[in-house]
Amino acid sequence: QVLLVESGGGLVQAGGSLRLSCAASGLAFDNRAMGWFRQAPGKDHQFVAAISASGGGTIYAYSVKDRFTISRDNAKSAVFLQMNILKSEDTAVYYCAAARSRYSVDRRREYDYWGQGTQVTVSS
Repeated sequence: QVLLVESGGGLVQAGGSLRLSCAASGLAFDNRAMGWFRQAPGKDHQFVAAISASGGGTIYAYSVKDRFTISRDNAKSAVFLQMNILKSEDTAVYYCAAARSRYSVDRRREYDYWGQGTQVTVSS
């Protein structure tokens, strides 16, 4: 059984930082790219960032580029999202997802396993 479990969400003031973690089990973690998506109330899932299976390739949504950093630790089957200079518009439920491919992708349909999500709330 594949499990992706996110943690690290919470309430933070605008300008602050949070670090999200995602622990994976039940899959060949080092053969899959990993991604983070988010969903704000009343909106569709939005791509945030992705990292290749090796960790050598990353892509970001324009809205988070230079503020967020995705990383992974294949030895621990974990992926992380460091979020800095948070803004109120970053408020959403953040989801970790495993891609079918080894390469970073930003399309939701390329991901076949998803975590349950963790809430991030940024107060202005």
